[in-house]
Amino acid sequence: MLREEWQVHGISGRKLYVREWKPAEIKAQAVAVIVHGHGEQGERYRHVAERMTDSGIVVVGYDLQGHGRSEGARGHIASIEEAIDDTMAILAEAKERHPGLPVYLYGHSMGGNIALNTALSRRPDMQGLIISSPWLRLAFKPPAIKEWLGRGVAKLWPALRMGSGLKPEDLYRPSDLNISPIQDDSLNHTIITPKAYLEVQEAGERALRNGHELQLPLLLLHGDADRITCYESSKRLASSLGERCEWISVEGGYHELHNDIDGARTIDMIIDWIHSQLSSHAHR
Repeated sequence: MLREEWQVHGISGRKLYVREWKPAEIKAQAVAVIVHGHGEQGERYRHVAERMTDSGIVVVGYDLQGHGRSEGARGHIASIEEAIDDTMAILAEAKERHPGLPVYLYGHSMGGNIALNTALSRRPDMQGLIISSPWLRLAFKPPAIKEWLGRGVAKLWPALRMGSGLKPEDLYRPSDLNISPIQDDSLNHTIITPKAYLEVQEAGERALRNGHELQLPLLLLHGDADRITCYESSKRLASSLGERCEWISVEGGYHELHNDIDGARTIDMIIDWIHSQLSSHAHR
């Protein structure tokens, strides 16, 4: 597996850190652009990239603004539109670097929200969408008073640093993948701002209302034991799309399915889906 890294300027002018993994010895057949979840960064997907590159898929992973090595206040997203614009810029980079290769967008958790809204609102030229454990709604409902106070704070102090309340043990269970605890990497964090929270929440509701309009093939995965994002919301989205969506419900699965007990199998399912799409596209 070969690795390169570089920086691009996002829509706000902030520098975004990008890395790319590509096959070392076999011909590339497709490109997958990964949008990571809140509080993490693209390097946590290296093991995903290792399996993907072994099957001929180039992986491009960038750090969202306010995350990882990208610029911006930690945990802050000024607007979901900025996040979508940045994702569009990375998709354009991927297409420019690999002309002629089919491109797929793969988003996890908050990244799943961003990826889905990118596909719905911008309709980029790509071949398919992969979403795991998307943050469309949370698995729990914050107290009404906290929501009301949050909206007030978002107007007065949108970039206030607050704890997300993330519990590392809710992300995944230890497995043969030997994934390092998220708190062991200083590039990860548990910070979220009121504005970022509201932007993602509102974008999730918008995606649920408009999800049936998605024209791309979709692979949607969610574990029914997810304690962070709402499994039932993903199930509802899948139902609204019918045959356009391949819905994979993982019994007992935690939030980070690609890191969980059956993480290797989850990654292989994503790879198999991409190759099935490539095969289907070739025969049209």
